[in-house]
Amino acid sequence: MGIPLDNNVTYFDTTDIARRFNYLTKCLIVILFAIALVFPIDYLEGKAMEMRVPLFVGSALVIPAIEKFRKIDRNPYPHVADTFLVAPFALDTFGNVAGLYENFSVTDDVLHCINWVLLVCAFQAFRFRRTTESRDAVLLGSGFGALAIVIWEIMEWAVDTTGTGGGLGLTYGDTIGDLTLSTTGGIVGSLIGVYWLGASRAEIISPVEH
Repeated sequence: MGIPLDNNVTYFDTTDIARRFNYLTKCLIVILFAIALVFPIDYLEGKAMEMRVPLFVGSALVIPAIEKFRKIDRNPYPHVADTFLVAPFALDTFGNVAGLYENFSVTDDVLHCINWVLLVCAFQAFRFRRTTESRDAVLLGSGFGALAIVIWEIMEWAVDTTGTGGGLGLTYGDTIGDLTLSTTGGIVGSLIGVYWLGASRAEIISPVEH
């Protein structure tokens, strides 16, 4: 059972560039973790890179697993949602491996915002493959982003409290700052997702030959 090309995201999923970006992003996160785990990099000490592997690299398996076990086959494959979901984890890993967090103090703040833009775009990309309904879509995406950062901060609090991986040394200010930046990024990502990935516009969507 196919999907009519009534959403921009469905059209984008049919393109070679979406497929290539998807594969490139997944290859990137695997390569970055291979570097982090194999080579002795001083500034990665205490960052518990080994513990990140299941969540970070596992992000590349989430949508393939969902599609694998779906009862209804949907084509094309959701390359856009897959790329947007993995991209935040790849960016964060790149920031660590490249030493950006150590050399540029704004890295954490910038990536908190950008990564939540990407994460909520992933939510909207996957959502719009199931519906053309855009009513309340911005609020739904924003709410997803807000929930995601709350869960993330709870996880960081647990790591910091238990001292796992050396602890994170978090402060109340860090938490409030992350909540604010990521929630803002989620709102921006939701707006972008609704406009760019939502219901098709005639000047953008053209018929695709199969």
